[in-house]
Amino acid sequence: MGYLDNLIIDTDNYKHCHYPLYPKGTEYVSSYIESRGGEFPVTMFVGLQAYLREKLMKPITLDDIDEAEFVVREQGMHFNRENWLGILNDHGGYLPVEIEAVPEGTVVPSRNVLVQVINTDPKYFWATSFFETALLRAVWYPTTIGTVSWLSKQVIREALAHTSDHPELLRFMLHDYGARGVSSQQSAALGGLAHLVNFDQSDTVPGILAAKRYYNAGKISNSGPNSEHAGFCAWGADDEVGAIRNMLETFAPEGCALVLTDTYDHENCVKNILGGELKEMVRNFPGLVGVRPDSGDPVQVTADTTQWLMDAFGFEVNSKGYKVLPPFVRTVQGDGVTFDSLREIYMELERRGMSAENAVFGMGGGLLQHWNRDTMNFGQKASAVRVNGEWRDIAKNPTGAAFKASKKGRLALKHENGVYTTVPKGSIPESENVLQPVFRNGKLLKKWDFTELVANSEAEVPESYYIDVVGPMRTVSSEMAVSA
Repeated sequence: MGYLDNLIIDTDNYKHCHYPLYPKGTEYVSSYIESRGGEFPVTMFVGLQAYLREKLMKPITLDDIDEAEFVVREQGMHFNRENWLGILNDHGGYLPVEIEAVPEGTVVPSRNVLVQVINTDPKYFWATSFFETALLRAVWYPTTIGTVSWLSKQVIREALAHTSDHPELLRFMLHDYGARGVSSQQSAALGGLAHLVNFDQSDTVPGILAAKRYYNAGKISNSGPNSEHAGFCAWGADDEVGAIRNMLETFAPEGCALVLTDTYDHENCVKNILGGELKEMVRNFPGLVGVRPDSGDPVQVTADTTQWLMDAFGFEVNSKGYKVLPPFVRTVQGDGVTFDSLREIYMELERRGMSAENAVFGMGGGLLQHWNRDTMNFGQKASAVRVNGEWRDIAKNPTGAAFKASKKGRLALKHENGVYTTVPKGSIPESENVLQPVFRNGKLLKKWDFTELVANSEAEVPESYYIDVVGPMRTVSSEMAVSA
């Protein structure tokens, strides 16, 4: 969709009429981006570098200016051609702005500065806020998905800690199936790469490609042979056994086969086909057979399926007293899994005395699509201006929405004794400021590698970051301990 690449019209139309609304003598405008609270207490910041490399490191051209003037004036909106010719001639077509940001992958409590923007040429003070539409979109979406994925990881970590002897399985427990359930290929790319910061499992190819293109990622994802209903239905209802036998034979050399079991009657398929007629074939499969219910209540069907597999193939009891399927078979639940249902599934498994490692999961729309800017109340607001050589701290404070009150002044982010605090810029040494300059006048100042994102996301954090999410799981664990 190259026709959408023109930076001058990658914005709201009304942005073109804002530059004359500032006081005469305005020289600099500083703004910042934060999550103003919302559904989650923290943010895992990710995605800015993809936007910088894809959009802001490409200069505007005279053709872009001509196209923008035609489009904007056609809408009845004011357009200042001289502003854009000035950027073309004075700055080679690059926006004269500097951007500071939190290191990508870092988990920071909400209501803290994540990004700060200021113009570098007083002639173009209006540039700071002009591209807010695109910049905010580039930040809120992948950061929200990254946060959902990170908090899901804490849920899985908690479940493994209570019921499993294998915490090293963590990064393999949640698969991204969201490509078909998301609004666009670009969303699949940005949301998919955000998920890969936390997990090594994905079928969302645009996310894998984005991680490689923008963050120099190496091998970051695993997948395996899966089935779909079209192939199984083609065998007919009378030969479901043949369809599954064919898949097991075909993918035995791959060492993995994820078998759909709900094409007709899920319970019958698990009990009488996989656990009956093909039982020895499953037992002797040279790798993993994933048993994949794809309909029904995800909480109950995951636990029921796991129990039926234990009835057929047996189980061991681990050091924590929980039942574990043999290593050649697992439940694979990829339907109806959301941020909320994932926790409920793990709690039900634990209530039934089953280890969390018996099931692996996939999320689709629940990972990449069920969220919007208001989920975490993201906003970009001006916080300081310099007029005729004098800095002014500015902020909004609407009476009808207290959460929209913005911060004043040029900002810095302090990290001391495990606590992040947004403070006035200059109140701490720049060496202690978590915000780092990442972009200036068309040049990337810091290039984050994907390994750095992963390391930042896995840094130790206070329990307060996720206790509200895992708290109900601890209640179930306490009940299980008492009953034992």
